[in-house]
Parts: sequence; structure tokens; C-alpha cells
Amino acid sequence: MTFAPRTWVVGEVVSAATMNQEIRDQWNSVLDAWTAYTPTWTSSGTAPVLGNGVLGGRYMKVGRTVHLSITLTWGSTTTPGSGNLSFSLPTPAAASLPGVLSATCTTTGSVNFLVGAAPLGNGTSSTGTIWLANPGTIGDWNAWAAGGPTLAAGDIVRVYGTYQSAT
Repeated sequence: MTFAPRTWVVGEVVSAATMNQEIRDQWNSVLDAWTAYTPTWTSSGTAPVLGNGVLGGRYMKVGRTVHLSITLTWGSTTTPGSGNLSFSLPTPAAASLPGVLSATCTTTGSVNFLVGAAPLGNGTSSTGTIWLANPGTIGDWNAWAAGGPTLAAGDIVRVYGTYQSAT
């Protein structure tokens, strides 16, 4: 919903404008298109450089539920910096039990698809550490960091899912 619903008063005369605002406009906000946003790409060490890569995000917020999709397409001049990598969220996560986002990494190398997860910390405004499955060791997960996986132009990292927002 776009705002808090109105408190109705006994005997109130309801106008078409009030009905449109309270009912039609609320449903339109639920059924509306997703909102584009540009996530910030950060690192726990030296900052990454997008270069000629492409980073975009979109989300839909219904009440305190946020549906999110972030896509990073690696460019030939993109560099990961150092440390663990993360993305900003469009709206801060809830103070408790905000959720976990899914992550995938599609590469042109010998390992061409990795799955992962991005647990959200309480009240955080970014994904925190994104964990990707290690293709060489069953059951092993590695933090997405500058050292791996090694990405090349055209490779794609996606983070997506649903979480509870703080407001």
C-alpha cells in the first residue's frame, strides 16, 4: 500500500474521490510495475570498479514486503577490488528476521553456473556477504570476494528474492 488506510467515521458521506484514493489507488500500487533503482556495489576492502559493466536493480514494495532483483553484468574493465562483495538494498531490512536472498553467477568459464545465498542482517541496508557454492567441493560455500569466482566480460551475477523491510 502506498500509505496508511483511512479510519472511517460512522455517518461519513463517501465521495468518489475518497473511494478512488482508498481502494482503486491502493490496488494500483499493488499491481503497478516494479521500480528501477541503481544498487551500490561495495566491498569489505578496496572498492570494486564497475568500469564498462552494467549494474541495475528493480523492486516492488507491498506493505513491508520487498521483492527484489539485482543484475551485474561484468565488463572487460570491471574489477572486483578486494574483500567480500555486496550490494545495497532499495529499502533497509527489518530489525529482526528480514530474510535471505538467492544469488546466481553465470560464467563463460569451465564452471558455468553457481548458486548461492545472501543472508540479510537485522536492520541492514545491504546484502552483506554473498555466499556461492564451491564447484570443487560438495557442501562447501565461499564468500563472493575479489579472489573468486574469477569473472570475465559477459558473466552475470544476480541477487533476487523477497525480504521484510524496516518500514
